Amino acid sequence: MNQTLTIALTKGRIMDETLPLLAAAGIEPLEDIARSRKLVFDTNQDNVRLLVLRGADVPTYVQFGAADMGVSGKDTLMENGADGLYEPLDLNIARCKLMTAAIKDVPTRPGRIRVATKYVNIAKQYYASQGRQVDIIKLYGAMELAPIMQLADEIVDIVDTGNTLRANGLEPRDFIADISSRLIVNKASMKMKHIKIQRVIDDIAKAVAK
Repeated sequence: MNQTLTIALTKGRIMDETLPLLAAAGIEPLEDIARSRKLVFDTNQDNVRLLVLRGADVPTYVQFGAADMGVSGKDTLMENGADGLYEPLDLNIARCKLMTAAIKDVPTRPGRIRVATKYVNIAKQYYASQGRQVDIIKLYGAMELAPIMQLADEIVDIVDTGNTLRANGLEPRDFIADISSRLIVNKASMKMKHIKIQRVIDDIAKAVAK
């Protein structure tokens, strides 16, 4: 049985904040991930390797067992579902909020509105829960531009400081969810490699609690 533990990491801010937690758990890459173009990294532990992926792909790799564990934003898990995954730990990093936003001081018009977002499923569920009629427009970036160019009335997006919204004449409106990064585990891996995985979970939990 393959006892190598594969951990999938999300590129960017989440990875930057995850690596110190892994280091506290005794897992460190053998080379500087930020300076490398590689996607698979050996670590100081012979039986642990790291994958570096786009955030949206991490749950898929874990779900289908290509990775045993991973670190993913709660927004990604909410949007894409988490079937076949355990979510044992909130890492309390990359914290932000998922919110609606619109042009500052412009009231929401009555009736059906257009909403631009990359979080299509979350947006559908949210507005349905509010009893509001919406047309969802899927975008992949620069959400703030959609209301400015009258492509949409509102957006649903991640809000950290709100500076980007304000710089583009928008304001946050309705709160949808608190977002942070979560440790996720493949259900089959948890059974087959339970001792190894549980040790990593426990070590990371101690680092998070400090």
